[in-house]
Amino acid sequence: MAETEESPFGGCLEKLKNYVRTRKGTILAAEILVSFIILICYAASMYGGYTAVAICEMVFAIIFFIVYMFELDKQFLVVNWLWTDLFRAVIGAALYLITSLICVIGGAGDGARIAGGVFGLLAGILFSYDSYTLFLEIKSSRQHTAAPTGR
Repeated sequence: MAETEESPFGGCLEKLKNYVRTRKGTILAAEILVSFIILICYAASMYGGYTAVAICEMVFAIIFFIVYMFELDKQFLVVNWLWTDLFRAVIGAALYLITSLICVIGGAGDGARIAGGVFGLLAGILFSYDSYTLFLEIKSSRQHTAAPTGR
């Protein structure tokens, strides 16, 4: 009897496991994890103001993770999810690279700030890779659609 009953979160856990195994799910999960590590590092440093970038990017990555995991992008067609995700990834890469370079260059004597800067550089590379994969996906989807001829 216990084997046939489903737990209330069984469907969600299966969707989570299946989505994390995909390429996009792995990238988003890595973005969430690295943003959380950066948040901890910046919060432990003497200058806690850099946590805003990590918080924003982590929240946006969680939102897109949930949207793609539950396939809400196929239900809410008002938003172009590929382009929105591309803008999120490009802005995240730029913000992480800028703030991380500032923290690494000016963080003398503050180990947590330098560690956050190093992880931020890795996050910038990860967000750049996400941007690149999204760009390729948008480019391939445009080549498969027929262009209007005007005749």
